[in-house]
Amino acid sequence: MKEFDFKKLLPHLLVVVGFLVITLVYFSPVLKGYKLKQGDIKNFKGMSKEIFDYREKTGEEALWTNSMFGGMPAYQISFKKSGNLVYYVDKVLTLGLPSPAKFLWLYLIGFYILLSCMKIDPLPSAIGAVAFSFSSYFFIILEAGHNTKAHAIAYMAPVLAGFIVSYRGKHLLGAAITALFFALELKANHLQITYYLGMVLGIYGAFKLYEAVKSKDFQPFIKSSSYLLLAIVLALGTNVTNIWSTYEYGEYTTRGKSELAILNKKNQTSGLDKDYATAWSYGVDETFTLLVPDFQGGESAGIASSPKLLEGAPAQYKQLLGYAQKYHGDQPFTSGPVYVGAIVCFLFIFGLIFVEGSLKWAMLLATILSIMLAWGKNFMPLTDFFLDTIPGYNKFRAVSMILVIAELTIPVLAFVALDRVLKSAEDIKKNIKKLYIAIGVSAGIALLIAIMPTTFTDFSNSTADAMLGQQLQEQAGMPATQLSGFFDQVEEIRIGITISDAWRSFLFIVLAGGLIWMFVQGKLKQNLFLGSLAILVLFDMWSVNKRYLNNEKDGSKYIQWETKIANATPYQITQADQQILQDKDPHYRVWNTTTRLDQDGRTPYFHKSIGGYHGAKLKRFQELVDLHLNKQNMKAFDMLNTKYLIVQGEQGGLRAQQNPNALAMLGLLMKL
Repeated sequence: MKEFDFKKLLPHLLVVVGFLVITLVYFSPVLKGYKLKQGDIKNFKGMSKEIFDYREKTGEEALWTNSMFGGMPAYQISFKKSGNLVYYVDKVLTLGLPSPAKFLWLYLIGFYILLSCMKIDPLPSAIGAVAFSFSSYFFIILEAGHNTKAHAIAYMAPVLAGFIVSYRGKHLLGAAITALFFALELKANHLQITYYLGMVLGIYGAFKLYEAVKSKDFQPFIKSSSYLLLAIVLALGTNVTNIWSTYEYGEYTTRGKSELAILNKKNQTSGLDKDYATAWSYGVDETFTLLVPDFQGGESAGIASSPKLLEGAPAQYKQLLGYAQKYHGDQPFTSGPVYVGAIVCFLFIFGLIFVEGSLKWAMLLATILSIMLAWGKNFMPLTDFFLDTIPGYNKFRAVSMILVIAELTIPVLAFVALDRVLKSAEDIKKNIKKLYIAIGVSAGIALLIAIMPTTFTDFSNSTADAMLGQQLQEQAGMPATQLSGFFDQVEEIRIGITISDAWRSFLFIVLAGGLIWMFVQGKLKQNLFLGSLAILVLFDMWSVNKRYLNNEKDGSKYIQWETKIANATPYQITQADQQILQDKDPHYRVWNTTTRLDQDGRTPYFHKSIGGYHGAKLKRFQELVDLHLNKQNMKAFDMLNTKYLIVQGEQGGLRAQQNPNALAMLGLLMKL
């Protein structure tokens, strides 16, 4: 028997320790017991309160909740499946780390497994894992509270690893990796991300089939595919109850077809209607954020959120300029850009030039398809085809989310290219022009954006600017001539943001390209080369993410973090809530008139609410909302037994108002 070689394991252990250090340093408040303020998690606590209370009281799982939208299945909100052993595997892999640190840890480990399975050495694999994991969108969703999405993204890379290993001849090992991580992927329970992962796997499999056809040797392909199919079936078996119940429920939700002729629109699909599905579409020009982070201004926040931007602004506009949005892209609003990294983009382009084989073409096709589908309503021919033809695609909204594919495939090819640099330095030296082309293309785009920004995008935000302009005219009495000068200043600030980040990306690309040139010319040792590149990559990605998810303080308090006690009680009871809770009738419902029906996570925390916050409402209830409740048809509210209304009080605050006509029609029918 071969003796165990600890020396081979040591580099991997050092990488794992490094990942743990990076995770805990970035999310250092978790070490002090703080919790990240996450809007969607706060809403989740509101809509799941009744379910959690029932579970604690009875030890059983509820299948229905009355706390929002007049009632909906509880298993679509919170349902514990203690019999699923994959849950315990996931718990072991996360090392007991608190949220959101555990998701960064999983990002890092997952991509490291992928590159290691591709026979890339530990240090370049670790750099690749950092580059992938610090893609800005992956942190922005954590700040928003999209935890299930982050969880599913973390397992995309190791599932792809299983496919690659299997198609490279290690059929059983590849199938085992696929079965394990695809089961974990499904357990994360974000089917939209899993669907996008399926697209990547399908494209990669198609290229392997093409290779088999070309070589006329089908046996290896059939063998690998058979093992992988068995692995997928086994993984599906661990989550079949959840998947099947979601599938059945989906037909009755907003993702199902309407039965009302009045609502049959031309843009309706067998799932979501096209306007709703494509509301969050990435702009064609917005795609440059992959290379230049704040190409479109960054997040949908006022310029005042970055006081430095107001330095040097004309005194007469300085105060009002703070109300203008930094973001000027096509989406209704955004928490930040999808930035995969300037260095990563450069290495990806270098990979397209230097790397050969089906993996390159699969990653390129998946990247292009991801970007073009993310354009949504800005490129309707392709979007129409997918919404109308491709099974399941029309069940998902926010098409810009599909950029998670590019965030996976671009780093894969980028670090395969880096691996080629390390293992074929002499070939690159002989073909140094390929390196120059990659630097020229990537750095050249950044340079052109820096010196000619208006050539690449429009720096006005038509919707937000129009609303602000109207407010300035009506409330501040700003004349039209002055208004024009004001928005000239707004555009100048936005242009400055773009130019600054374009120069930033240019510098990182030139530095990374210079390091590669020095290495292949023999002027830099490998460890020093990789160490320098690691610092550049980490600094590039880390500093961008800190713009959106950070540990900044306002005095002694964290801005984005809160104590465990504050986190455990997301909503404070009001006088209106106390008034309503005195009524012990278990059947009444409450309408909070001070907020939108579909964005009300607070009211369900205390009451049986007419409104709520959930992405999969029952179709018939949504139609009732659209046709009657949003139009404040009180007969519809009466029918739903809306006994109490929460309204704005005259002296400020909220007060409860009783509706005497709740269930009046039912009472009349009973008398008859």
